Amino acid sequence: MSLVGKKFPNVTIDAMSEMGDDLKINIFEEATANQQKVLLFWYPKDFTFVCPTELHAFQDALGEFEKRNTKVIGASCDTNEVHFAWLNTAKENGGIEGVTYPLLADTHRQLANILGIVDQDFEYNEEGEETFTGSNVTYRATYLVDETGKIFHESVNDMPLGRNVKEYLRLIDAYTHVQKHGEVCPANWEEGKEAMKADRNSTAEYLAKN
Repeated sequence: MSLVGKKFPNVTIDAMSEMGDDLKINIFEEATANQQKVLLFWYPKDFTFVCPTELHAFQDALGEFEKRNTKVIGASCDTNEVHFAWLNTAKENGGIEGVTYPLLADTHRQLANILGIVDQDFEYNEEGEETFTGSNVTYRATYLVDETGKIFHESVNDMPLGRNVKEYLRLIDAYTHVQKHGEVCPANWEEGKEAMKADRNSTAEYLAKN
């Protein structure tokens, strides 16, 4: 079930800073109290394969997100201790040393289950006993939350599929344009390109030129 257009769950979760500080982070409050957008991205597991490439990619683009008044937060179901160990593992050894944004440690899967992004299923055998299937870690889910705490974008990738960080910058630019100008953004819109009014004539004019 999609959560786009709804308020992000008002839940506080343990987190780890790059300095080893134990934190408590509430995504809804991060957005509303600080009047900023939040990009929350979930990855399956620390010390894995595609995951460090994504964490470094978001770190490389961190300045661009900051220019857009957007806080980046990573998340998985690992513990704070495992996060800190990974943060202290060199990049050339598969680690994420150099990552400076916080990482949620949703070890009880409280928030991940609310969002419905955990790879798990429960079945019953012939004796009526519940059996568990799945990896019990999260898919590569991404949420963009605005200054009111509303989710304006969500996406979920299967575990082998890494994300395109530039696309989230484009989505933030587009949403900010809508907020500022009240226009709508057509397919493949990028900052500086023409947008449209939400009416038939404006659409016809745009299509005639493009």
